[in-house]
Amino acid sequence: MIRYDALDLLPVRGALPALRDALDGHGTAVLVAPPGTGKTTLVPLALAGLLGDGPERRVVVAEPRRIAARAAARRMAWLLGEQVGRSVGFTVRGERVVGRRARVEVVTTGVLLQRLQRDPELAGVDVVVLDECHERHLDADTAAAFLWDVRETLRPGLRLLAASATTDAQGWAGLLGGAPVVEAAGAAHPVEVVWAPPARPVRPPHGMRVDPALTAHVASVVRRALAERDGDVLCFLPGVGEIARVAGQLGDTRGVEVLQVHGRAPAAVQDAVLSPAAHRRVVLATAVAESSLTVPGVRVVVDSGLAREPRVDHARGLSALTTVRASQAAGRQRAGRAGREAPGTVYRCWPEAEDGRLPRFPAPEIKVADLTAFALQAACWGDPDASGLALLDPPPAGAMAAAREVLAAVGAVDAAGRATDRGARLARLGVHPRLGRALLDAAPVVGAERAAEVVALLGEEAPREYGDDLAAALRRARRGGDAYARRWAAEVRRLRSSAGDAAEPEGPATGGGTGTATGGAGGARAAGARPGVTGGGPAGDEAVAGLVAGLAFPERIARLDGGSYLMVSGTRAEIAEGSPLRGAPWLAVAVADRPLGRGHARVQLGAVVDEDVARRAAGALLGTRDEVRWGDGDVVARRVERLGAVELDARPLSDPEPGRVRGALLDGLRREGPGLLRWSPDAGVLRQRLAFLHLHLGRPWPDVGDDALLARAEEWLEPELGRARRRADLGRIDAGQALARLLPWASGEAARLDELAPERLAVPSGSRIRVDYAHPEQPVLAVKLQEMFGLDASPVLAGVPVLVHLLSPAGRPAAVTADLASFWRDGYRAVRAELRGRYPKHPWPEDPAGAEPTRHTSARLRR
Repeated sequence: MIRYDALDLLPVRGALPALRDALDGHGTAVLVAPPGTGKTTLVPLALAGLLGDGPERRVVVAEPRRIAARAAARRMAWLLGEQVGRSVGFTVRGERVVGRRARVEVVTTGVLLQRLQRDPELAGVDVVVLDECHERHLDADTAAAFLWDVRETLRPGLRLLAASATTDAQGWAGLLGGAPVVEAAGAAHPVEVVWAPPARPVRPPHGMRVDPALTAHVASVVRRALAERDGDVLCFLPGVGEIARVAGQLGDTRGVEVLQVHGRAPAAVQDAVLSPAAHRRVVLATAVAESSLTVPGVRVVVDSGLAREPRVDHARGLSALTTVRASQAAGRQRAGRAGREAPGTVYRCWPEAEDGRLPRFPAPEIKVADLTAFALQAACWGDPDASGLALLDPPPAGAMAAAREVLAAVGAVDAAGRATDRGARLARLGVHPRLGRALLDAAPVVGAERAAEVVALLGEEAPREYGDDLAAALRRARRGGDAYARRWAAEVRRLRSSAGDAAEPEGPATGGGTGTATGGAGGARAAGARPGVTGGGPAGDEAVAGLVAGLAFPERIARLDGGSYLMVSGTRAEIAEGSPLRGAPWLAVAVADRPLGRGHARVQLGAVVDEDVARRAAGALLGTRDEVRWGDGDVVARRVERLGAVELDARPLSDPEPGRVRGALLDGLRREGPGLLRWSPDAGVLRQRLAFLHLHLGRPWPDVGDDALLARAEEWLEPELGRARRRADLGRIDAGQALARLLPWASGEAARLDELAPERLAVPSGSRIRVDYAHPEQPVLAVKLQEMFGLDASPVLAGVPVLVHLLSPAGRPAAVTADLASFWRDGYRAVRAELRGRYPKHPWPEDPAGAEPTRHTSARLRR
């Protein structure tokens, strides 16, 4: 029996005529309806004709989360006075409750994508509703793009509706071909905003870390809300860890039941939260409770202001969740939970002044997440680079390149990026392509059941209390006794069935091992007869866990190297203190992240393996090659067997290829500089003279700075470089002789070197004095003062006046000038007065410009 009394209270009813007109006339529409208006429940029932006021249609509603899909279906069935599965059903991964006569089916966006790949026409479906599209989950964006493609090419009569309380309505309208935007009036229940920032500053979130002072403050705000307001309290926190901490701090709250709601919460807890209660409750929830859910009795929301978003380090092949400030759109969604049934209050745990600086919408997942699964979906759809898909935001080129590299390595796409038969099969498994590859390739070795067990453990994030040892976590899941173990067992059954004939021989995976995920079916199958891999005891569990994890993440196979582990990818990783994994020679790392600000990754989940399993799991990265490089100050030539970045064995190479030796020597010169060559005094002077000419005359005189010389090393060091084999040979190369090759011989300018920058200058006394070019800005001539008598102008080289250092008869500096005429006129008198008494045997004429220059004393001159 339809509950019209409840339906009549839903404000979205007033928007139904406009919504029907939009869908009938245009075929697409965008519905903007505040929380609590009936957008998720009334609209699908009306569009399906289940309320007796429209044509019968089959409607599929796509929700971003499993908990929301189940809750929406149950709520709609309740409004119809029916059991779930009759007129309204739901399908989520591993669970389907849909009767033959169902006209509304609520699915997760992941399920919708799988269905679109199997049946692009969506035969029998009249309307698809994309609910909560503001959240910008990758599956939802992909499903919207595929649906628009279907409508444009196959099913022009398919109606599409994008719905949300807070979204970029105009963006979605443009994406759906200029769809009309229909806005519904909000609920009549106001929500009061109370700003409740911490009294003292708290540290901003860093990676997954949230300042304990903030969670303590949130707990205190929950207590304050319980004291100041009536009704249940819904508190939003970023993750399971923060929920557990706040729950612990609220444990002594009398007369109040504390419930924890998140993606891993038991179904019984989820059902309890969504059902009316006779006692007061505090519901601690992640973002799963932001939308599509009405929690009965909630009158108060406490918002921590934090959320979790994925981030990917493509260079290291690591991904992790990070804590961020929740967007304004998320804040409105959360606040709306308080006003669904009656006037409510939201306590916001941040200053009002910061609210306007928050991002308007959450970061689109396509911009920040791992795109491997998306790229496989696009390839299976026939658009490998996703350039033809109608997306609000295009996928980043770097992330797509990394994703295609992984897909090629596991044999999911060919050289042109098109999906292979293996890729289509991986897409149908409903898990990440890495895990799908592990399932298909491990099943023939260890059996579909055991492969599915490990893949399910990797796909369904295990509770932290399961620890970081994958094999031990597997045994704990098998023992059961908790909600996670039950959900894991259901996923094992699904995967075992999906694997189908995985044990049947099939062509090996393609891919050359250059990607971040490599290896094929053949390598894993070859291990089938090895002992320890198929055993049923604990050792068998470790081997199976290691093999499956290694096949899924071959670039994360890691070897103990000093105090840390070196992954095949080249990334270093650390193990937590007290972990049973510490000290193992080899690990297959299944889950790792790299906290912000840290150079090493952190192992969250892994399995102990031996070198044999490591070689098999990452076989496509195994190779032997000759390495000739500059290392430890000399040429190192070795034949090295490597598993990616991990060195397995090395032997000296007796006869390395000359070209590679030459390259290593050049690398050594670039690292350590031209000082590796033999620089005689004359060579050093030549380099200084050339530097002077290049500075003041430019071309064709060469730049002889370190960088310039190294850039042209092959030009001026041949043929000596070609004959060298080691560092000592470089030290025997005469740098001056080699440097002469850079002189501008072709233009004839080289012949002017001694004219423009002579090694020595003739002075009035007849002496030839060496010029110092150590400072190329201005050469220096150090000469005894008496030898310059009679010269009334300073020497000039290449247009630059020489800086003359006039010396006493004892060779000590007496004066410095670049203008001799000025010195004879103004400075000489003081120098003469100071030195003539000290050196009476030397001439000190009153007119030095007209005096005779000399190298000798006055007495010798008289003779």
